[in-house]
Amino acid sequence: MSDTTSAPATVHHEDTGGDGRPVVLIHGWPLSGASWSDTVPALTAAGLRVITYDRRGFGQSDPAPDGRYDYDALTADLADLIERLDLRDVSLVGFSMGGGEVARYIGTHGEDRVRSIAFAAAIPPWLLKSDDNPDGGLPREEAEKMQAGLRADRESFLDDFTTNFFSAGGELKVTEEQRAQAMALAGQADLEAAVACISSWLEDFTDDLARVTVPTLVIHGDSDAIVPVEVSGQRTHEQVAGSELVTVADGPHGINVSHRDEFNAAVVAFLTK
Repeated sequence: MSDTTSAPATVHHEDTGGDGRPVVLIHGWPLSGASWSDTVPALTAAGLRVITYDRRGFGQSDPAPDGRYDYDALTADLADLIERLDLRDVSLVGFSMGGGEVARYIGTHGEDRVRSIAFAAAIPPWLLKSDDNPDGGLPREEAEKMQAGLRADRESFLDDFTTNFFSAGGELKVTEEQRAQAMALAGQADLEAAVACISSWLEDFTDDLARVTVPTLVIHGDSDAIVPVEVSGQRTHEQVAGSELVTVADGPHGINVSHRDEFNAAVVAFLTK
């Protein structure tokens, strides 16, 4: 049973406004809502109202008031934002770690306010590789090594991480300037928040996905070195009946930047159905 007793954090958000249907974009780790800068214009051009926000402890949002970074706490922030803005008929798009909030929101709060959802290079259904989940992609000990590496030398860790984030087949698929922009966003994150969220990636979203009935898009790069498509995207597609799977050829993890036009076209087509 989810523990939703965490008090929501006051998170920084941006809202394009307008009369269009609302879309909430939920960013990946260790970035912020600003990481959607290549996608927001395409969605607004399609007549949609776009809301981005910074996860607690990331970007311009304060660290967790209760020290919690588990998905029940993180999703409380999303639910609070949706309710404060009174969003209805909303679409939720979660990139990477952001897919966890999308799944947990449905699992905890249901679909009354939700029109559709999208998982972009996202971590559900269950990233942890274990005896109970042999098809997972990240053993707990590897997650702990990542946490230790981030604490020991943050800049070096993020340099390597952002390189892998945007690489496919060992080749960087974005410009060095684009990678540097991601590094700068990552540098804004609170260290304790960034470390704690690595543990949260290992949570199981299987039961949350079982509650999904709204239209669902799964979009994933076929060469994702951070969250492999066979570990996450393919399995989410299989678990959510009627979901649409779009696989981006030669796509790394950060497909919203590396394959901007292809990514935006697929997301816009889905959201405007």
